[in-house]
Amino acid sequence: MRKNYQSPCVGTTAGVLLSILLLFSVSGAKAAPKSVLVMPSLFSDNMVLQQKSVVPVWGKGEPGQKIYVAGSWGAEAKTAVRLDSSWEVRLRTVKAGGPYVLNVTAGDSTIRYTNVMLGEVWVCSGQSNMQMPLAGWPPLFPLNNASEEIRKAEYPDIRLFTASPKYAVTPQSDCSGSWTECTPKTAAEFSAVGYFFGRKLYSELHVPIGLIWSVWGGTEIQPWIGAKYLSRMASYKDKVETIENSSGLISARMKWIYSHPVVDVASKAPQERWKGLDFDDIRCPEVNYNDSLWRSVKLPDYWIYNYENRDGRFIGAVWFRKKVNIPKSWLDSTLVLDLGPIGGMDETWVNGTKVGGILERGYDASPRVYDIPGSVVDDTILTVAIRVPLISSWGGIWGNNVPMEVHPQFDSTQTVSLSGAWKFMPVAQYLHGKYYVFSPDGEIYSRPKLPFAYSENTPTVLYNGMIAPLIPYRIRGVIWYQGESNTNEPYDYKNLFPLMIKDWRAAWGEGDFPFYWVQIAPYHYGKEANSEVIRNAQRETLSLPHTGMAVTLDIGTPGRIHPPDKQDVGLRLALWALAKQYGENVVYSGPLYRSMKVRGDKVMVSFSHASGGLVFKPLDGDSNFIIAGKDSVFVVGKVKVEGRTLVVYSPRVKHPIAVRYAWGNAQEATLFNKAGLPASTFKTDHWRR
Repeated sequence: MRKNYQSPCVGTTAGVLLSILLLFSVSGAKAAPKSVLVMPSLFSDNMVLQQKSVVPVWGKGEPGQKIYVAGSWGAEAKTAVRLDSSWEVRLRTVKAGGPYVLNVTAGDSTIRYTNVMLGEVWVCSGQSNMQMPLAGWPPLFPLNNASEEIRKAEYPDIRLFTASPKYAVTPQSDCSGSWTECTPKTAAEFSAVGYFFGRKLYSELHVPIGLIWSVWGGTEIQPWIGAKYLSRMASYKDKVETIENSSGLISARMKWIYSHPVVDVASKAPQERWKGLDFDDIRCPEVNYNDSLWRSVKLPDYWIYNYENRDGRFIGAVWFRKKVNIPKSWLDSTLVLDLGPIGGMDETWVNGTKVGGILERGYDASPRVYDIPGSVVDDTILTVAIRVPLISSWGGIWGNNVPMEVHPQFDSTQTVSLSGAWKFMPVAQYLHGKYYVFSPDGEIYSRPKLPFAYSENTPTVLYNGMIAPLIPYRIRGVIWYQGESNTNEPYDYKNLFPLMIKDWRAAWGEGDFPFYWVQIAPYHYGKEANSEVIRNAQRETLSLPHTGMAVTLDIGTPGRIHPPDKQDVGLRLALWALAKQYGENVVYSGPLYRSMKVRGDKVMVSFSHASGGLVFKPLDGDSNFIIAGKDSVFVVGKVKVEGRTLVVYSPRVKHPIAVRYAWGNAQEATLFNKAGLPASTFKTDHWRR
């Protein structure tokens, strides 16, 4: 049931007078000239403003115009519009409560915001594990107990704001989005981690909670850092300068894209956006279709590696075509087309006849195996055509360890390979909730060329498009879940991550506000990845003030990059906030490496957050600790717990000098404190490898 919060002015003469003022806007004044009043989308009905604070309220209007802002909790502020059409006031808020009304008036124009709450406001940002909604992405990436969690998500005093995805070469002043009350419908498509974090805060604090969700799946950390701060790293200074100097060229490119036919799907849920779209490219599967203007691509492989260096990453619809020679003996026989997994959805034709397809999300790792009817096999040359709606730039036909082939239905020993060169052509690009449609005759290659790949992973562009528009909205803090996309080049993360935190704090101008993050979970990234380096960099970033980290070494799923347990992730983030911001007496962290001493052939490792002692739980006999001497050759270590100290040793290392824990992509937790929270990945040495 909704709480009936009381305004501190209710029942007083001042409260009555203020109510009259709010109803009639500016009373007793001469009629003001017609005026323009434009407010950012962060200000809407149902919003949450930070309690017991001084909150910025800003917008645009006519230069010189007087602006009056009044909140029904008893606060007023006024200013005049600057010469550049901008204005800003600071409005004092009281303790948590509501619903209230906020009026913004310029001349005869008044915008009235209703159902406004005062409470605690947090930004939820990062990549796909923060993006994963309460509904999950089934069947490939389900969320634990999703149906029941959605059914129970009736919290009208938790408010949700979703910033629409947008990247930009310059900082933007606004983003698309609006505040909604948390209901089963709105929560289902909202960040699961953000929701569980907010729900825990609400259950403990009993105040309205505002969650601002600004995420983009599959993104590295570089696009989330503003130009001013990213330029401080020598390796990015020239890149940032090139990007900033290309704004005119990028504008021309975007203008070219925007000039094409558009299908607006922003109002559709992500899994529904590809259904029922007709891109007028249906001739592409025809046997005699002229694909001479199409380019060549080698399959199987991820789309990003085949297309990025040509013209920037691309999310949209792409056609693939290939002509395949088959034996005469196969004519008129039913064949099996095995394409391996496709990162995205697909519709597949052979000789102009559709033979299969999946137009639902969640099947990215599912092999696509389709029967080709004998009536279609009327020539020794098969024309295979596949339209792949790419959900992310990491999609494509990518099954490197799975053969792409065709074979008779009842004889898989005879095969014809489909791997190798294919023709491809992009026919629709997804940008900011819309699909822009291109003809399949190669016109996309006439668009303005850029000196770099312009995408959501271009440095600075997500800060510009998805963080800058949120500033200076008053917040309590930030929760962050990202790092998976930096695992192939992880060593810069040690500098990039704290740089981003400092950047955001400086931009907001609120001091060192709380910044809590999720340490990425164990996952089989592959031999080229070093996710343990990312996890260790995240641990080391705890040296910044007012930071905290939720460790997930025990709740990941090494076979899934999107683990289904988001409840514990949100809970662990909330524990940091409850302990550090809200003064609750809770255990909020697992053991964190503090120091080491060598005693003979043993290493004594000490930890903070080990009150009550350490708990060691080996996995299949493996300690997940490794130890090395000065030769830097690591071997599996033996472990003994002595209170808050861990003794690590090995008969193979007589003079140890270094210990590492959970040092591998898929290494899971074996060390905990008495509260059951896991220790973080760590290393005691400074060796790069």
